[in-house]
Amino acid sequence: MQSDNKILSDLARLGQSAAGTLHGVKNEIEDQVKSRIESVLMDMDLVSREEFEVVKEMAIAAREENAALVARLEKLEAKPAKKKK
Repeated sequence: MQSDNKILSDLARLGQSAAGTLHGVKNEIEDQVKSRIESVLMDMDLVSREEFEVVKEMAIAAREENAALVARLEKLEAKPAKKKK
């Protein structure tokens, strides 16, 4: 009876040890993957959300200014045509 308990006890310790080892391996793999992803992202030379928003606003302002200048140019080009007639 006591030998059965010893076998079960040994199996339980072995299972706990294996679970602890697997947990450690899992954490190590997660750390390695996270480190590699961060490295790849840093090499990609991405911009931050704030920088993107600033450039986006600049592009919107440039488009509006361009539309205003096109309208002004068309108006100026139309004046000499009226004078010729």
